[in-house]
Amino acid sequence: MKDLFKNSKGQVRTGWLIFVTLIVTFIIQGIFMLPVEMYALFTTSSDSTGVFKMDRSDIMSGRPWLDVFSYACGYVAALISLLLLWKFLNKKKIQDLGFGLFLKNIIFGLLLGAVSIAIIFFILLLTDNIELINSLSNPNFTTYSVTYLIFFILVGLFEELVFRGYIMSTLADRGRRKVSIYIISALIFGIAHLANQNVTPLGIFNIFLVGILFAYMYDKTQSLWTPIGYHITWNYFQGNVFGFPVSGTTPYGVYTIDLSGGNDIVTGGSFGLEGGLLATLLIIFGFICTHLFSGKKNKASIRV
Repeated sequence: MKDLFKNSKGQVRTGWLIFVTLIVTFIIQGIFMLPVEMYALFTTSSDSTGVFKMDRSDIMSGRPWLDVFSYACGYVAALISLLLLWKFLNKKKIQDLGFGLFLKNIIFGLLLGAVSIAIIFFILLLTDNIELINSLSNPNFTTYSVTYLIFFILVGLFEELVFRGYIMSTLADRGRRKVSIYIISALIFGIAHLANQNVTPLGIFNIFLVGILFAYMYDKTQSLWTPIGYHITWNYFQGNVFGFPVSGTTPYGVYTIDLSGGNDIVTGGSFGLEGGLLATLLIIFGFICTHLFSGKKNKASIRV
């Protein structure tokens, strides 16, 4: 039984460390979201038939601040729990997760994510795969433009700290080879998105591929801020600027688009840009840009 949980050095096996951390983190996230979710449920109005709404999107419809507050409670609690587990379960310093080299890497990540989505948008627009309902000179800013910015900042911080910071650093600390570290972290990232609405095989492949890109960014720049920045604007510009679904979620863009006349293989259809071939090409573009940006690898504490 000891061999099942511990390696030859008496350490808890890597798989168990990651499994326990993921389970604890996501349970804590759910616990801290629950009070707000229950409040939202019991204060929502019933429909014309007198039946209470049970779908979360219906319950939170028209209540963007309550929606983002619920997520904020969950993500902040989960982030704190993850850092505590890293410190006391992994027995490592917080700075070992790669929070250094902030400014240039966050700027690069933010710009690359935004530019990548903008390139896809304009290619689709120029090839008539999408129709723009309101003109580029007439953006429609709403409360969702602010609340979803907060939401996607939290998503970027949380997911990168979990899937790159914690998982990759844990694997590296146990001497795993770089290729396996990249693949394992990206696989877990992809599996975590399998339950997303309207998911497609190409969509999951692209999420796996962007997981590899995030791992490459983390490794090459020696900073967690690079994938965090890219993750934030990749999601935000998809959903809340250009109006595409983000991994199957409902968009609230400053621009409204019609996808019905486009080719789903190119546009990603109802899953969003991540389900299209253009996303595949722009993710590859991200590898090239990261390689050119990072140059000679910096010396840092991330041993990937």
